[in-house]
Amino acid sequence: MKEQKYKQLNDYMLESKNRSTTIKALHDILPVIMMVFYPLQLVFLFINEGFKSEVFLKSTFVPLGVFIIVTVLRLIINAKRPYEKLGYTPVVKKDTKGKSFPSRHTASAFIIAMAFLYIQTSLGVIMLILASIIALTRVLSGVHYIRDVIGGALISIITGILCFFLI
Repeated sequence: MKEQKYKQLNDYMLESKNRSTTIKALHDILPVIMMVFYPLQLVFLFINEGFKSEVFLKSTFVPLGVFIIVTVLRLIINAKRPYEKLGYTPVVKKDTKGKSFPSRHTASAFIIAMAFLYIQTSLGVIMLILASIIALTRVLSGVHYIRDVIGGALISIITGILCFFLI
C-alpha cells in the first residue's frame, strides 16, 4: 500500500464514530484476551504436564524468545511509524516514536497462537484468527504499516513451525 493510503485509511476510520470505536475496542481488547488465555494455558500445562515437560518448556520459552528477538530488532531497525512519517493522529492514542518494525503485538499474538496450535489444534486455529485480527487492527488503527505486521507474523509463524513442530 502506498504511504499516502495509510493517512487516507486513518481518516476513513476517524470519519465514523462506529468505525473508530470498533477499531479502538478491538485494538485494546484482543491483546488482553490473548494475554489472559496464555498464562492460563501455562498453568494448565504446569499442572497436567509438569514443570520440566517439553510441552511446558517450549510453550514458555519459545514465546519469550520471540518477544526478546522482536524487541531487539525493533530497537536496531527503529523504523518510523506511519503517523510519525505522514503527520497524522492515529485512531488509537499512541505517541511512540520509531520501533515500528516488526510489530511486537502481532509477533506476540502469533507466537502465542502457535503455542496453542502445538497443544490443541482447534483452539490454536481460533487463536490464529484472533492474532490475524490483532494484526489487522494495528494497521487500521494507524500505528503500523502492513510490512510491520507481516514481519511480526512471519517471525512468529516460522519460529513456531521450527520450534514447536520440527525441533
